Amino acid sequence: MTLPELQDTMKQMGQPAFRAGQVFDWMHRKLAPDYASMTNLPGSLRSRLEESFPYTRVRVIDRQISRLDGTQKFLFAMPDDALVESVFMRYKFGNSVCISSQVGCRMGCRFCASTLDGLVRNLAPSEMLEQIYEIARITGEKISHVVVMGTGEPLDNFDSLVRFLTLLTDEKGMNLSRRSITVSTCGLVPRMRDFADLGLSVSLALSLHAVTDEKRRTIMPIANTYSIAELMDACSYYFKKTGRQVTFEYSLIADVNDSEEDARGLAALAGPLKAHINLIPVNPVRERNYRHPDDRAVREFKKKLENMGINVSIRRVLGRDIDGACGQLRHRRLKDAEVSAPSEQG
Repeated sequence: MTLPELQDTMKQMGQPAFRAGQVFDWMHRKLAPDYASMTNLPGSLRSRLEESFPYTRVRVIDRQISRLDGTQKFLFAMPDDALVESVFMRYKFGNSVCISSQVGCRMGCRFCASTLDGLVRNLAPSEMLEQIYEIARITGEKISHVVVMGTGEPLDNFDSLVRFLTLLTDEKGMNLSRRSITVSTCGLVPRMRDFADLGLSVSLALSLHAVTDEKRRTIMPIANTYSIAELMDACSYYFKKTGRQVTFEYSLIADVNDSEEDARGLAALAGPLKAHINLIPVNPVRERNYRHPDDRAVREFKKKLENMGINVSIRRVLGRDIDGACGQLRHRRLKDAEVSAPSEQG
């Protein structure tokens, strides 16, 4: 609930208005793990809240910590035991958490492990928030940036995403700056425009990964629905409505999209939009045959773009020694469960 909704709820429960502020503060600032921790509330109210509004908590099923860079990958179980992944990353500018927006994904991008097991369901706003809050509780560190780039397509869970962002940026809650939030999309054009119209002004990252419709269709099934021309129009619309620079996420795949021609095509798309390019050396996924380009090839591709006047960076590769790619840890756990499950035929 937003604070005004919580105030209405407290009023309906016959409670004074200030109780809403107390509960909201416990949830979103103090990061209380349950109602029992809200010690300045009457015991009777805590009991009523527990009965009427089950408190969303996640359980840590697995936690991997990189020995190389300290990146932490979490496999969380939701209240219904659905599994999602989240990642905690340390940067010079602060601590960033990457969260999931769905249980599984139906977008089918070939470089991503998140989609291998299909879409199970959408996450509620509370389940999205709780990934951040639980990581903050566990690490004891302040979270300064959030990226919605984990399992799932955020704009495919539009209403929950918007409510999540509203709560995350509430000045009486965690009060995270909108400029510190990035939402990724594989390119749901109508929703990109709807998102722009809301005026939330968070950063938008488009998973592009190819510069022609023909090649993009071999990597991302969504390209069969929306062309690159439509995507560029939507990106331009987002920039005009929000004033926020759009980022093109470009997973470099050896011998697939890393040629001189690819670099020229990418520059031609990014230039008119003044878009930033984020190069991502693809994380190998066992079920796919895509290969990670060597460091020299990545640097050369970056230099080609810079020589054409494009603002470009190489995403720092984190968690290489753990299940770093989106969906890998969850997919491995699901496959292990299948192997260990008894046969129906006995």
